[in-house]
Amino acid sequence: QVQLVESGGGLVQAGDSLSLSCAPSGRTLSSYTMVGWFRQAPGKEREFVAAIRWRGSTSWTYYGDSVKLRFFISRDNAKNTMYLQMTRLKPEDTAVYYCAAASTYASAPGDVHEYGDWGQGTQVTVSS
Repeated sequence: QVQLVESGGGLVQAGDSLSLSCAPSGRTLSSYTMVGWFRQAPGKEREFVAAIRWRGSTSWTYYGDSVKLRFFISRDNAKNTMYLQMTRLKPEDTAVYYCAAASTYASAPGDVHEYGDWGQGTQVTVSS
């Protein structure tokens, strides 16, 4: 069974930057059609953060409204790793962050049901 392994969470102060990484174990990142990040704060539903979708040499990136221009998603096929660079962090960014990957062509990057493989989650806490 493929497992997505995340790293990089932690405790930071408002305004700081933090980078998360995610790598599939037992599968190449390039074999997926889309990868993304979601987050879930206590008592709230899982929220879409960012995604990259690709077909051939063309790729598209998507961001949730609350993180646009602050968070940046990327992937490095050579390192078999995807990243989420988070800048200008706010206390409301505090959540457990999950990486996810889709194996079939996906049309709704913000829909959790498009993704078949998930990471275990990593905690990001932003203090004010």
